Amino acid sequence: MSPPWNSAVQGLWARVTGGARPLRVAGLKGVRRFAVHADGGVLHVAASDALSACVAVHRYLIEACGVRVTWDTALPLGLTELPGSPVITGQARVAEFYYLNFCTFGYSTPYWDWADWEREIDWMALHGVTMPLSLTGHEAVLTKAYGRLGLSDGEIRAFLGGPGYLPWLYMGCLDSFAGPMPAAWADRQLDLGRRILDRERSFGMTPVLPAFTGHLPAGLAPAGARTRQWQGLPTTVLDPGDPLFRRLTTEIVTAQRELLGTDHLYAADPFIEMIPADADSPAAVADAIVGGLRAADPAATWVLQSWPFSYQEHYWSRERADRFLAGLPDDSVLILDLWAEAEPQWPRLDGYAGRPWIWNGLLNFGGRTEPVADLPSAARNIEQALAAHRPPDGLGLTMEAIHTNPAFFELIADRAWTTSPSALSDWLQTFGQQRYATTSATAAAAWRHLGASVLAADARAIFPERFISILVARPGYDASPSVAEALFYDPADLLDACRALLDLDLPGPAEDDLVLSCAAMLVRIIDFRYAALVAAASSTGRVDPDLSARFLTAFDDIDDLVATRPSLRLDTWVDRARRRADDPESRRVLEDNARRILTVWTTADDPHLDNYAARIWSGLVAGYYKTRWESWLRHLPRALAPGGRAAAQAALDADLVRLADTFITAGPPPAQPAGDARQVARHVLDRYGDEFQAIERSIPQ
Repeated sequence: MSPPWNSAVQGLWARVTGGARPLRVAGLKGVRRFAVHADGGVLHVAASDALSACVAVHRYLIEACGVRVTWDTALPLGLTELPGSPVITGQARVAEFYYLNFCTFGYSTPYWDWADWEREIDWMALHGVTMPLSLTGHEAVLTKAYGRLGLSDGEIRAFLGGPGYLPWLYMGCLDSFAGPMPAAWADRQLDLGRRILDRERSFGMTPVLPAFTGHLPAGLAPAGARTRQWQGLPTTVLDPGDPLFRRLTTEIVTAQRELLGTDHLYAADPFIEMIPADADSPAAVADAIVGGLRAADPAATWVLQSWPFSYQEHYWSRERADRFLAGLPDDSVLILDLWAEAEPQWPRLDGYAGRPWIWNGLLNFGGRTEPVADLPSAARNIEQALAAHRPPDGLGLTMEAIHTNPAFFELIADRAWTTSPSALSDWLQTFGQQRYATTSATAAAAWRHLGASVLAADARAIFPERFISILVARPGYDASPSVAEALFYDPADLLDACRALLDLDLPGPAEDDLVLSCAAMLVRIIDFRYAALVAAASSTGRVDPDLSARFLTAFDDIDDLVATRPSLRLDTWVDRARRRADDPESRRVLEDNARRILTVWTTADDPHLDNYAARIWSGLVAGYYKTRWESWLRHLPRALAPGGRAAAQAALDADLVRLADTFITAGPPPAQPAGDARQVARHVLDRYGDEFQAIERSIPQ
């Protein structure tokens, strides 16, 4: 007899492979384990649960067919034959596999439809995700809860603000920003959210839903409420001792259960990048959250990100964190060690004093495009955590944006099921071949060189508060950054990777990687051309027009390069937002949100989060970044003159505000037809390869 989850696995099989060959599914005793083999053109899967069966399908595709399903794999695979295989077995190393970050729902998924989510959930299932964060539809939950408390629909939509910024409202960072929310948005997202949750639950996943953090509409705030700031944006927050805190926590969970059901996991981050009001506040907030959750759901578990322990370590001392954790009942909280590949908190906090926790790889901030990662650190830190005396209950992926740098995230997903992992260099070369569905030695060589260059970064190399590149930096006349710090590898390795990817002559993911690898090279070219321009101007007191032209030409070439991939085009992102509009006003809000979050984030005159997303996208590079640097060049002669720097900076700042406001409203000029990825990449390598190779002399020793 087929297990009750057979239909869910059969549906995935059909969507991923095309379903031309039959799949037979049977149950298997045990926990998170499988056995799979093919015989006579039939795939036989025995598994303890639906997700283990899906992992079995993927393991067969990888090991028997040589095909790994990554985010950009063309689906369905169209398999017409199933190679025979011996029995492949697997057992999960951890009980849980967590997925997604609040920010992902602003930087990647805010304008997705069901087709996007259906494919993403299939990816989750193939990789064994048990615990996905799910925010879609929460705007309808808040509408219901706040409506019951007396707010009008217009007041609620004004409070919720722009759809592109909802994740930060849910975390308590902002409200009433870049809106109002379109009138039909909440109902449509509720329908979509229900479909998402139904599909996730059909695979046996236990989704995590958002909860109350203490942040509320000002119209509901009692006299004791206070105002706090996040990145200069004010919000109204309840005192945890106010009875309304627990009541709102309970009201929101109640509305959520009515609309979306529950799996008893609730994410709330009341301290995210904001120092608590006083020394007693963390414990009181925790008590109010847990009490309010359990008043509505006695089985509730609070899912808490560890980000404050890292980001504000000066406040969250070991003593203070221990005191906070000690006040939480053992069964009331699950902690996500959010950036564990770079700044794991579990060693400092002794495995969170025995509270359940999950090790997560973050890597990506804001959807940054440059393919930089520290694979050795991630692999090493996972194994250290799993061998600790208080090991994690699971592994997870908490990137701020998805569909970037897949090797890093696939590595972590594999480690969740691999008890004896292969050497990282071997894994990486094999990954490249599986990603392209080829046995080519050239593919393996390309990834060997990527592993020696952009994938061997310092784990903090892509942190927002470090220098990323001149391309995405806000122009200014203060001390120039040390561009050499961003070139942490031998240029010859990246150049060899680019040339190998070009030689492969394969479509799909191989072209994606070719374009991104060449873009990574061009980013460094821009850095060093900028440095040469500044050095010459500083020594001569004048701006060299030839160096200026060379600097700007590279912007055009990188824009032409990334324009060849739809996923690296601004118009793809904005068109998705535009399609969700019902009328001119909702179109204005959605287009504003789509462009604003990728440029100034808040307002044009506020530099706090300027260009945080750092996307290397066509339309942004030539239509926004280049125009900012053109303005910088126009005012540079004044900045070079004695006593002229302040006036030049003031004039430049005024230009940057004007350029940003215009871009957010109107966008870049219409996009030109995209070229062929391979032809454009060949042009880039011919034009810049020798120059990039020569940069190696500048690498700091």
